Amino acid sequence: MSLALQDASATLFLRGLNVLSGLVDKAVQSGLDAAAIMDARLAPDMKPFPDQVRMAAFSARSCVARLTGQDWPKTDDSEATLAELKATIALSIAVIEATDAAAFEGGETRRIEIRFPGVELDFEGAGYLTSFALPNFYFHVSMAYAILRNAGVELGKRDYLGTLALV
Repeated sequence: MSLALQDASATLFLRGLNVLSGLVDKAVQSGLDAAAIMDARLAPDMKPFPDQVRMAAFSARSCVARLTGQDWPKTDDSEATLAELKATIALSIAVIEATDAAAFEGGETRRIEIRFPGVELDFEGAGYLTSFALPNFYFHVSMAYAILRNAGVELGKRDYLGTLALV
């Protein structure tokens, strides 16, 4: 059995984004102060909860777009409520779901350039996905989980794992 690039990227991102959306739902249902959740972080030098959600959502939609050679919608990163964070997650889900399977053809060798202040990374698509995009995505999803758990939201491992693919 071979694993197609779409399966190794879009499918995993969609699963993780749905988990992330479920975590936000659990935060809403918790009855905890929403403003406190929006300010919550695990350590003083760490980005707060909204940034973890934003970065996960951005990582997913930008990775799929980069692998397929498409543009992706940018957001202004100004979400101030849990509902607005859910909308950002929904945007990423919509972008990924709208990407045709054929668009992934050749993506494993597509040149991907990432530029941050002081950092320049050049990848082929497969290396970008496996060594940067997926680890980065799951880092931010797990940090969102950990921040909510630490804030008192009742979460368990199943909330993080989401729906299992049993076939």
